[in-house]
Amino acid sequence: MAARINIKRSFLFVSKVLGKHIPVNPYTPLLSGAALGLLLYRELNAGAADAELLEPLMAQAVHGLLHPEAAQEAYQALAAAQLVLPEPVLFIGFAETATALGHSMYNIFAGNAAYIHTTREDIPELESVISFEEEHSHAVDHLCYALKPELLSGKEPVILVDDEITTGNTAINTIRDIHSKFPREEYVVASILDWRSGSNLDTYSQLEQELGIRIRSLCLLQGSIEVKGTPDLGSGGYTEPAAPAAEAPLITTYVQDGLERLKVCSKDSTGERNLAPYLKYSGRFGLVCQDNGELDRGVSSVAAQLSALREGAKALVMGVGEFMYLPMRIAAEMGAGVSYQSSTRSPIHPDRREDYGVHSAEPHPSAGDPGIMNYIYNIDPGQYDDIFVLIEREVPAGRIQPLTAILQRLARHKVHLIVLTPNLMEGGPAHEQA
Repeated sequence: MAARINIKRSFLFVSKVLGKHIPVNPYTPLLSGAALGLLLYRELNAGAADAELLEPLMAQAVHGLLHPEAAQEAYQALAAAQLVLPEPVLFIGFAETATALGHSMYNIFAGNAAYIHTTREDIPELESVISFEEEHSHAVDHLCYALKPELLSGKEPVILVDDEITTGNTAINTIRDIHSKFPREEYVVASILDWRSGSNLDTYSQLEQELGIRIRSLCLLQGSIEVKGTPDLGSGGYTEPAAPAAEAPLITTYVQDGLERLKVCSKDSTGERNLAPYLKYSGRFGLVCQDNGELDRGVSSVAAQLSALREGAKALVMGVGEFMYLPMRIAAEMGAGVSYQSSTRSPIHPDRREDYGVHSAEPHPSAGDPGIMNYIYNIDPGQYDDIFVLIEREVPAGRIQPLTAILQRLARHKVHLIVLTPNLMEGGPAHEQA
């Protein structure tokens, strides 16, 4: 655990399988989502599920989560099973932490699945089809931009995916908003951790009775917690790690991924617009299983290009904020010695005690919005030979510099700023002041 710098909720479970606050084998967070998908497959198939197929896969998934060296084989076995759900379902991953978790849960299915993740991005040209608040968060508003509104307008079950359920209020707020616009009979709340206890255990059943719906819960780990008092955010045992002798050079590379773009802009808290297009099939705007092949090809192409840039035995691939899943998938295909994690906007107090979850913290203004502070956790200078940071679309050079400057102090050899682009003719700044 770690102390969250947030008066609404003072604690954070620092996950070893999520790929957010701790660098991990990239197959570990992919397997976390896939394992949740396997639980869903068993739940929706009820007695019709093939036990001879499911039991070995489940055992292999659990072994892979407990032993990171076995995560790749377990994940690939799940992906190769080509599971098809008995009925269409829609997965919704919660920003920012569960965008990749929801995507990897959805991605193991070969049919009858669609996916979209919520976002905190302000995209003026698009209208959010649902919106709700995450009451305990430092960033409460969630938006959801479905390119095809019919993605949410059917009667299929909605699978809400979050990394951790503590009270269940976020899921309840989401279900209320969806049901007021696109009513249906069934919802599933899936998470890595479910810590609901006491009166919180009754909130789903109360909502079921109120709305005439069914809510199922799935998780990899369930328990209860009790938090008393407030955290001591003094200096404690925290000491800054030793600085490197010299900064690593920064190499900016535009990498062609061949993926389709959506030509809409974003607006940040200062009113500045970024005209650089978004990845159409990142998950932010909606996906169906027929889109997965294009994403797979793009991932493999980028991974091959980045593998050729590696110089050392140990590399770190970083996503930024909500942009987690594609960098995670790319890292998984870059060979041995590659770890993955993402920057985050969650403020956490660092301390170097052995039993504490966050040993180092590097704050910096968000490249997408200078009014938002982001953080890199648990990376010490010289821990990695090469660091690759992937951004979904171009941002002004001055805005990315605080992030790259930190990474230059952390990398042993080189920092690679990777700007993804559909083709190499489309690289270049595209910004204007509103």
